[in-house]
Amino acid sequence: MAEAILFASDIDDPAPWRDVLAKGFPELEFRVWPELGRPEEILYALIWKIQGGVLGTLPNLRAIFALGAGVDQILVDPAFPRHIPLARLVEAGLAEQMSEYAIFAALYFHRRMGEYFAQQSRREWNRLPTIHPAARTVGVMGLGNLGGDAARKLSAIGYRTIGWSRTEKHLPGVECFAGPERQADFLRQSEILINLLPLTDATRGILGRALFAQLPDGACIVHLGRGVHLVEQDLLDGLDTGKLGGAMLDVFPLEPLPKDHLFWSHPKIVVTPHISTQPIAELARRQVVENFRRIAAGQSLIGLVDPDVGY
Repeated sequence: MAEAILFASDIDDPAPWRDVLAKGFPELEFRVWPELGRPEEILYALIWKIQGGVLGTLPNLRAIFALGAGVDQILVDPAFPRHIPLARLVEAGLAEQMSEYAIFAALYFHRRMGEYFAQQSRREWNRLPTIHPAARTVGVMGLGNLGGDAARKLSAIGYRTIGWSRTEKHLPGVECFAGPERQADFLRQSEILINLLPLTDATRGILGRALFAQLPDGACIVHLGRGVHLVEQDLLDGLDTGKLGGAMLDVFPLEPLPKDHLFWSHPKIVVTPHISTQPIAELARRQVVENFRRIAAGQSLIGLVDPDVGY
């Protein structure tokens, strides 16, 4: 019986993956969805996302490799085979890129660059008051691989940095809060709130009216998690009433963002097209190849996901 790997993605080119896996594992036939072939021959799945129910029809599936840091687009399948190991990308240049974006966003709001850009359009020359970065509190919500790296680097360049996560974390230079009982203490101090939470049932819609009410007046939102974390109308209301000072958004419930969406033209919103992290192809392929080797050696996978937690 042939042995195969199934590739499924609407955003990734299968050709480089076919080449690298052919070199390292020539015994595996490379199949691109929807060309499934005989389902019993598929031992591995390499996917961004795939039609619901398909993974559950592969009786000899040994492991699933996600082509991204998030896996909610995979776990949303009610028939997902939860007994099969699922690994997400964690070593593909993602942390470095996410930290770059988070630092840029913090600088943008801290140094009031949006206001200067607006002044330029009016040909105005006005210097706005600023404060020392140590007097600016940046809150990072979600302290996993990406959020932890961003929080450490924000602290290193001088911001007072605090972080919140579901479970207790310890990061140098970062005051950490954990659990629902400490979330309010974290939020009331976060003048710039950077969302890097994973998507779970508990975090869906978390960026909404109730959370915004707990932030300092004029707080700014940097949304880098998952699109459906955000309640869009609540954000617009917060900006229009002045409760929120601005927002930089990289992820959206519907992507691409529709051309008639209000976010495009709102003076307090910066929109980017989901570019905060883009896996570096060579590094992503290196992690997947290493995970194939680990399976053969009976070792734990890099980026192993707990389906019950969602990351």
